[in-house]
Amino acid sequence: MKFGIIVFPGSNCDRDMEHALRDDLKQSVTMLWHKDRDLSAFDVDDCIVLPGGFSYGDYLRCGALARFSPMMEQVINFANKGGKVLGICNGFQILCESGLLPGVLLQNDHQKFVCKNVFLKSQSVNNIIGDNVGAKILQVPVAHGEGRYHADTATMKALQENDQIIFKYCNSLGEVHLSSNPNGATDNIAGICNVTRNVYGMMPHPERATSEALGNIDGRMILEAFTHMN
Repeated sequence: MKFGIIVFPGSNCDRDMEHALRDDLKQSVTMLWHKDRDLSAFDVDDCIVLPGGFSYGDYLRCGALARFSPMMEQVINFANKGGKVLGICNGFQILCESGLLPGVLLQNDHQKFVCKNVFLKSQSVNNIIGDNVGAKILQVPVAHGEGRYHADTATMKALQENDQIIFKYCNSLGEVHLSSNPNGATDNIAGICNVTRNVYGMMPHPERATSEALGNIDGRMILEAFTHMN
């Protein structure tokens, strides 16, 4: 399989993701420019990654302008055909803005940028990430100012009924408490998927936790899930 990483003006985690996938996980990676329109080299067993950063300077709203880029038009078509898509941080925001995932990412409740390690707990094995992670509590960095996931009551009900919540913030023991929530996200949600389980978005950065040199490889279990799909 292949990974394609979209580079928007303002992306700053695209090379982190490239090194994590190519150097640490030994995967085939292609960098994709936001103005291009060609995803013909990728099929539904491949994965398109929307990395973290500040696409288009986060003007208007985080991800709101990136949603209208030429490449995102192709990503939407790719996802609608069953292609795998993963959005991290700003990429998660773009997926929500584009309608590929429900809900929205709002300013952190404490109105401060947060950059630290957090603990994550998988909420279901009924998706490729949860199936790979299992019951293991992961420690993964976050770095965002607008990472507070929010959805209305009807959307939250649908997420729960359809088993679409993939991660919640927790403590080191796996207990989900408000004190372990770094941004005030509704129900401690750190990541979700779509109903058909081919589009995934999360605020924490697994690509920053894949290297032995950094002393943390918990992020590998998340990214490796996409390499097991063939």
